[in-house]
Amino acid sequence: MTLSGWTLIVLFTALFVALAKPVGALLFATYSDRRLPLAAIEEAFYRWSGVGEKEQDWKAYAWAVMMFTLVGIASLFAILKLQGGLPHNPQGFGGVETWLALDTAVSFVTNTNWQNYAGESTLSNFSQMAGLTVHNFLSAATGIAVAFALIRGFARSSTKTIGNFWVDITRVTLYLLLPASLVLALAYVALGVPQTMAGSVTATTLEGAKQVISIGPVASQLAIKMLGTNGGGFFNANSAHPFENPSAITNFIEMLSIFVIGAGLTICFGRAVGRERQGWALLAAMVVLFLMGVAVAYAVEAGGNPFQHALGLAGPSMEGKEVRFGLAATILFVVVTTAASCGAVNAMHDSLMPLAGLVPLFNMQLGEIIVGGVGAGLYGMLLYAILAVFIAGLMVGRTPEYVGKKIEAREMKLSVIAIAILPLFILGLTAIAAVTVPGLAGPLAKGPHGFSEILYAYSSTVANNGSAFAGLSGNTTFYNLTLALAMFVGRFGVVLPVLAIAGGLAAKKKVPEGPGSFPTTGGLWIGLLVAIILIVGGLTFLPSLALGPIADQLQLNAHVLS
Repeated sequence: MTLSGWTLIVLFTALFVALAKPVGALLFATYSDRRLPLAAIEEAFYRWSGVGEKEQDWKAYAWAVMMFTLVGIASLFAILKLQGGLPHNPQGFGGVETWLALDTAVSFVTNTNWQNYAGESTLSNFSQMAGLTVHNFLSAATGIAVAFALIRGFARSSTKTIGNFWVDITRVTLYLLLPASLVLALAYVALGVPQTMAGSVTATTLEGAKQVISIGPVASQLAIKMLGTNGGGFFNANSAHPFENPSAITNFIEMLSIFVIGAGLTICFGRAVGRERQGWALLAAMVVLFLMGVAVAYAVEAGGNPFQHALGLAGPSMEGKEVRFGLAATILFVVVTTAASCGAVNAMHDSLMPLAGLVPLFNMQLGEIIVGGVGAGLYGMLLYAILAVFIAGLMVGRTPEYVGKKIEAREMKLSVIAIAILPLFILGLTAIAAVTVPGLAGPLAKGPHGFSEILYAYSSTVANNGSAFAGLSGNTTFYNLTLALAMFVGRFGVVLPVLAIAGGLAAKKKVPEGPGSFPTTGGLWIGLLVAIILIVGGLTFLPSLALGPIADQLQLNAHVLS
C-alpha cells in the first residue's frame, strides 16, 4: 500500500460524499410533485401514451413495474433474434442464439447486464443502441422509481397511494438520466472514447501488418452504463478496454458516476421524511462498509502472491490488473463496481488474490446495499434498517419505529422475505451447479477456485451486479437459463416485497418520537446497522466463502495449486 494509493481512495470518497447533497436535491425535486421546467413534455407524453397521472396503490404500482419489465424483455429478445435483418449492422452479424438472447434480454432489463458474449463480435450497432442502451436507461429509472415509492411509504401518512410508476420513470429519465448522460457522453468523447456508427477501422501496425479494430457508438452507452449502475460493456474487455476507459481521468469519472446517484438517494430520503440527518446516517453506514472492503482488498493485493515471493519476486502481482492506472485505482474500481450493482470492470476479478476476491463477492452477497444500484441500494439498505430498528425496539422494550412509522409484524415478514430471497437463490443455484455435469463444465479452474467462479456467477446475477470472475464459461444452455432465472428472481424477489412494505407504511399514521424511541441518526445507530448487516451476511455466507476464497487462500499460502 502507498500514500498515493490512499490519497486516491480518500479523495474519491470525499468527492462522492460531497456530491451526495446536490444530487440528492435534484433527486428530491424529481421525486416531489412540484412542476418542473419540462412539465409540458411530461403531460404530452402522459396524454399520448394513455397512462395518466393518477396515483396508484402498491399493487397497481407493482403490476405496472412487472408489465413494463415483461414487455421490455420480450422487445429486447426480439431485437436480438432479428438482428440480422435490422439496420445499422455494418459487421453483418446474424441473430443471437435463442438462450443467449433470452439471458441477455433478462440481464439488461433487470439492470444486471451480465454478458455471456463479446459485444464487439456479437451485437450490431442497432442492438447496442436501440436495445441495450435504451434498457440501460429504463432499468435504472425503474430502480429509482421503486426507491421513490418506498420513500413515499415512510414520508406519507394515512394514504393508500405511493405515487404513479409511469410518472416516476418518466421524470427520472427526463430530468436526471438523459441530461446527465448527454453531458457525460460528450465528456467521454472529448477524452478519447469513440462515438460513431462505423463498425471498425483498419490500422497498420509498426510491423506493417493490417489490424481491424472494432469501434461504434461507445460513449453514449458508456455514460449510462456507469451512471445507471448497469455495467454492460460495449467491448468484451469492458472498462479495461482503452476505448471504454482511455485514461486515469476517465477511470475516475467512471467510478464517480457509479456512486453518485446511489449516494444522492440517501439525502433525498432524508429530505422526504423531514430529517436530512436520517439520510446522512444511511450514507455513513454505506461509507463505513465501503472503506472496510477497500482496506481489506487493497491490503491483501499489496501483500502479493506467496508463489511469486517464493521465487524471489517481491511486490504485488499485477497479472490481470489495470497496469495503466496502478494497483490502488484497480482495487478501488473493483470495490466500487461491486459495492454498487454496476458490474463494469477494469481488471479481471479472477486474478485477484483469493481473500481480495472475497471482498467483491461479499459486497454482492450483502444485497448490493453499499451505495448499491440506483434505487436498489437505498431500498436494500432500508430493509436492513427495518431489521435493525426491530432489534433496537426489542432492546428498549417498545414497538419498533423508524422515521415516525411503527415497524410491526407485516413489515418484518416482508423484510425478511426480501433479505432471504438472495441467499436462497445464490446458494441454491450454486449447489445445483456444483454437483451437476453441465454446471461443473463451466468453471475454468478446479477445486476451491472453481467453486468460487460458480459462487461468484450466481452472487453477481442474483444481486443484479453483472460482473464476472472471468473464469466461467457461461454461454451454455444450463448457465444461460439458470442465470436468467437468478437475475429475474433477484430483481423482483426484492422489488415486490419492497412495494408491499411501501403500501403498508403509507397507510400508517406518523408516530412522534418519545423518550423511549431509539435514535436513528447518531453513531450508535450507524454502528448497529453496520453490525446487523455484517452479522446477517457473515452467518449466511461464511460456509460457502470458506469452501471458496478462504480455502483457496489457504492453499495458496501453503503453495498448493488446485
